[in-house]
Amino acid sequence: MAAMVRLMRTHPSGGLLLAQLAAVLGYPFLDHTTWGRAVIGVVNMLVVLAAVYAVRRTPAFSWVTVVVGVPAVIFTVLEANFPTHDGIVLTSALLHAPFYFYVSYAMVRYLYEDDQVSQDELFATGAAFTVVAWGFAYVFAAVQVLWPGSFMGAGGEDELAWFELLFLSFTNLTSVGLSDVLPVLDHARSVVMVQQVVGVLYIALVVARLVGLTAARARRTP
Repeated sequence: MAAMVRLMRTHPSGGLLLAQLAAVLGYPFLDHTTWGRAVIGVVNMLVVLAAVYAVRRTPAFSWVTVVVGVPAVIFTVLEANFPTHDGIVLTSALLHAPFYFYVSYAMVRYLYEDDQVSQDELFATGAAFTVVAWGFAYVFAAVQVLWPGSFMGAGGEDELAWFELLFLSFTNLTSVGLSDVLPVLDHARSVVMVQQVVGVLYIALVVARLVGLTAARARRTP
C-alpha cells in the first residue's frame, strides 16, 4: 500500500495504470463475493479520482466528481449487492460511463498540454486507454439492460456478467478480435462499431503523437 501511495505521488498516471491492470487480474478472484465486487469497484474509482486530481485539477473535474463520481461510487456498492437488479445496474452504468469517458478526456488533455514527453505521460497513454475500455464496458452493460439478449457468450448465454463485457471491451478496443463474446442485436453492434472507431483514432491521435515527440527529442539530443 505504501508503494502504491508513493507511486501515486510521483507518477499518478502510472499508479492509475497499475490499479486498472490489478483490477483486471483481481476481479476473477473477488467477483464471487459481494464485498469483493464492492471493494474492487470502489478502490478502482478512488484511484481514478486521485490520478485525475493529480494531473488535471480543474473546476470542471470538481463538478464531475460531485455530480457523477460520488453517486457512481454509491451505485458501485449497490450493484455489488444487487447485481441482477436492472434498475440499479442501468443507473450505475449511466453514471460510470460518462465518468470514465471524462477521465479519459482529462488524461488525453494532459498528454497534449506541452511538447515534452515525461515518464508519467507515457504511463498516461496506457492509463487513458484502459479507462476508455472501462467506460465502454459500462455502455455495454446499459445496452444489455435496455435491449436484453444484445450480447452472446461462448456457451450461448445471452445475459453476460460485467467482467465478460469488460473482456469484450478490451478485445474490441485493441482490435484483437471479438473472441467468444459477440454482439448479436443491432444496438449492440452499433456501439461496438463506435468503439472500434474510437480505438483506431486513439492510436492515430495519441500514440502517434507521443512517438513523434519522442523521436523529435531524440534527434535534438546530441
